[in-house]
Amino acid sequence: MSSVPDGKKLVRSPSGLRMVPENGAFNSPFSLDEPQWVPDKECPRCMQCDTKFDFIRRKHHCRRCGRCFCDKCCSKKVALPRMCFVDPVRQCAECSLVSQKELEFYDKQLKVLLGGGTFVVTLGTSDKSETMTCRLSNNHRYLFLDGESHFEVELSRISSMQILTDGTSPGGGTSRASGMLLHYKPMGSQDAQQLQMEAAEDKKVASLWLAAMHKAAKLLHEARDQ
Repeated sequence: MSSVPDGKKLVRSPSGLRMVPENGAFNSPFSLDEPQWVPDKECPRCMQCDTKFDFIRRKHHCRRCGRCFCDKCCSKKVALPRMCFVDPVRQCAECSLVSQKELEFYDKQLKVLLGGGTFVVTLGTSDKSETMTCRLSNNHRYLFLDGESHFEVELSRISSMQILTDGTSPGGGTSRASGMLLHYKPMGSQDAQQLQMEAAEDKKVASLWLAAMHKAAKLLHEARDQ
């Protein structure tokens, strides 16, 4: 184990090298814990094709689900940023498909969220609104809202999220995201607060940001259910 400058540390687990926060409390809300591996003695056969393991047919553990497979059924090495692996790791066919889909979020949508969008923000039931830039913090833990005032929403304290749409887009086709309704619990409070955001100025950028946030919400839900 060795420390690195940005508050993270390099650790070696049975699954491979991982770059994790120095303090586990500061894990990304999108992150998943490493699974417990199925003990070798409990898997005499591949859990996919039922091939019996022997001296020639070795067993391998999928780094995402922890189950046992033969080399043929667990041959893919795919990046797994949700578990903070430095390099691509061995995964079964089913898990590798899920991880590959998540890579689009990390390669594209996450950059959109970090870049931010401009919205008209209304807090609670107030009839006062403020134009603010909303972006995801670099550690993925907060939504920062900046205008004449500044406040933050911790993603882990969001209890519900609804993406609002503006109906059919010009020329027919799917509806476009135009806003978001959040319910969250501010730090030190158990009472839910409502936050409504509506696209302002560059609606295309705002719509892309909201679409990315919708995908982020799915990952948050999965992480909580783990």
